[in-house]
Amino acid sequence: MILKTFGWSFAVTALGLVAAVFYGGWTAFGIVAILSVLEISLSFDNAVVNAGILKKMNAFWQKIFLTLGILIAVFGMRLVFPVVIVAVSAQLGPIEAVELALTDKHRYQELVTDAHPAIAAFGGMFLLMIFLDFIFEDRDIKWLAWLERPLAKLGKVDMLSVCVALVVLLVSAMTFAANAHQHGGATVDKAETVLIAGVAGLITYMIVGGLSGYFEDKLEEEEEREHEAEEAAERSGKPRSAVALAGKAAFFMFLYLEVLDASFSFDGVIGAFAITNDIVLMALGLGIGAMYVRSLTVYLVRQGTLDDYVYLEHGAHYAIGALAVILLVTIQYQINEIITGLVGVVLIGWSFWSSVRRNRALADAEQAGDGEKAEVPSGV
Repeated sequence: MILKTFGWSFAVTALGLVAAVFYGGWTAFGIVAILSVLEISLSFDNAVVNAGILKKMNAFWQKIFLTLGILIAVFGMRLVFPVVIVAVSAQLGPIEAVELALTDKHRYQELVTDAHPAIAAFGGMFLLMIFLDFIFEDRDIKWLAWLERPLAKLGKVDMLSVCVALVVLLVSAMTFAANAHQHGGATVDKAETVLIAGVAGLITYMIVGGLSGYFEDKLEEEEEREHEAEEAAERSGKPRSAVALAGKAAFFMFLYLEVLDASFSFDGVIGAFAITNDIVLMALGLGIGAMYVRSLTVYLVRQGTLDDYVYLEHGAHYAIGALAVILLVTIQYQINEIITGLVGVVLIGWSFWSSVRRNRALADAEQAGDGEKAEVPSGV
């Protein structure tokens, strides 16, 4: 099971490390290895959230996620994306941006650093919306019940998450963005840039998430109709319609996953510049890490880990909220990538331990014949 799920990741790791040695010797080997660990540690919460979405897809779309999806993740976000940032911010052509990345690495890093406020605002708002929509939803299973119960009641107010996100964006633009630091320590007002990028992130979330949710709801309605009148559905050709609808739902969920992965990768791409300016080593290291994140996502789905450890999804979403805040704070202040990674690891580890305690309590209560009266421990 491990080899089947992580086989491609192991193969890419070996090829990537060998390529690094040929490209820049053992120093390059060490840099690629460090970048790989950095990407995995920063994106573990990404894998947990992805698994919650991927388990709704069939085997075909899971394969698409691991093939076409990994091409987008590795080549799109870890190689093309940094070049696009430079091309847009410096008003260069794509070929000129690639030449700059390969020939003048110091200048390339300066341009990416200057573009960071826009990147952080876009990614921060997208991730913040994911977190807000999660905590404002009333769920049967609650991890931090003392916090989640009142937030679920507040969530009954229409468009509350959008309003909160816009307030956070406005505050960020008026505080962090007004005193953002460019490369070299100069202070510059990036309020307008942050507002535009943040609104773009919010719109992206609403379009992609909205379409995904719409087709998913339609799919559930269609499956329910088929279950109630299967014979009538077959005569009228509805099974064919349901298959098409499933394709639409899966497509938009796949699109949602790709945008989600892109937002998660912002901190990894920016953080990588603290380790190296070399775009080749960056692509190798972050690409290897992205492979493991995807393999881990599929492993969590196939093992049913999220069903066994019910608080894991909660912990991952709290980690998303923390990452969103960190991204917005980094518009002005620099935060060490180790801190960013540890926040996610601690929250997910805490939620995992809470799930283990819950499972033990339920098992003990079932053995005692008092399962219905069992007091399930919370995450506190």
